[in-house]
Amino acid sequence: MTFPERFSNLPEPTWPRLRALLDVHPPGGTPIAMSIGEPRHAFPDWVGEVLAANLQEFNDYPPNDGTPELLNAIAGWIQRRFGVPVQLDRQIMALNGTREGLFNAAVALCPERTADGQQPAVLIPNPFYQVYALGAMAAGAEPIYVPATAETRFLPDFGALDPKLLDRVEIAYLCSPSNPQGAVASRAYWADLIELAERHDFRVFADECYSELYRDEAPVGALQVASEMGASPERVLIFHSLSKRSNLPGLRSGFVAGGPESIARIKQLRAYAGAPLPGPLQRVSEKVWADEAHVAQNRALYNEKYVMADEIFEGVDGYRSPDGGFFLWLEVPDGEEAAVKLWRETGVRVLPGAYLGADAEGGNPGRGYIRVAMVADKQELRGGLNKLRTCLYG
Repeated sequence: MTFPERFSNLPEPTWPRLRALLDVHPPGGTPIAMSIGEPRHAFPDWVGEVLAANLQEFNDYPPNDGTPELLNAIAGWIQRRFGVPVQLDRQIMALNGTREGLFNAAVALCPERTADGQQPAVLIPNPFYQVYALGAMAAGAEPIYVPATAETRFLPDFGALDPKLLDRVEIAYLCSPSNPQGAVASRAYWADLIELAERHDFRVFADECYSELYRDEAPVGALQVASEMGASPERVLIFHSLSKRSNLPGLRSGFVAGGPESIARIKQLRAYAGAPLPGPLQRVSEKVWADEAHVAQNRALYNEKYVMADEIFEGVDGYRSPDGGFFLWLEVPDGEEAAVKLWRETGVRVLPGAYLGADAEGGNPGRGYIRVAMVADKQELRGGLNKLRTCLYG
């Protein structure tokens, strides 16, 4: 199968699609960007000092899998956050952001054929982060879009799938807290998914990049639940980054952790086709993973924004306050029409929910929603949310 054929069913890229929808219209006011989930809170003020102190490492090729110091900092964070010990040299690899890891792990770990010779399948929540589908298609697998709707509490019901299909599954992606809905997988949900994976012999890719942005109780982690269950160490891989946790999306720094066999295969792919994190950025990452004070401050700012949104949308039918992340997932008759109306009348820019979903059996579950990023400063955000409330809900 050629490259164009393999990717022929990939959903259209989100941001060119949004520009084509909105940029043909003049904004109805000073533009307020609430479409892209790009954190704008301040990152730790000492980041620049750490970077400057290690500039000489730009002179050297960086360690492909992460410096011992960075891996030690990551392992320490996993132990503190989830209570799970991991081996530095066998169970962790530093990433150039989670997108790289979520894609390459599928390529490295998904076989061309299942044990009985069938095309493998990859389970993907719908709506979803598009790299999940890209990773599945790059591996030659069939992406299976599983609706995550209000009826399923905005998390996919993988257990309701046909057992014959589940026998073809090699990977199941899950994001918790979820993007775009902000739903958090409970300990029971993770346990059910991991038990399903054990029964049908597939891996769970847990995208936990929003795990530190939550309301009251820290979300349980997939590796944590797998460890408590005594599941195979190869059953779960977790993916984390500093983008949302520490407001450092431009650092492109994250990690993957899991079973030794899985990590060894991902490392092998990285050795041939990956790009390691530059040395000075690894030094910064090491310090950032070791510090929690700035994370608590960041979370408190988002919690203030949740409260603000709850006040503004009080009384709106269907409004649901997210449990985590930094998006509102707002119900509207049609996401594209709502986004155009909002842009033309107010200058507020949001993302139609259908652009994060795929047309699968039963339609596109994002069509009747818009995603609103709560990343702006509080004053600008308040103004944008008030305009949105008045324009779309009266």
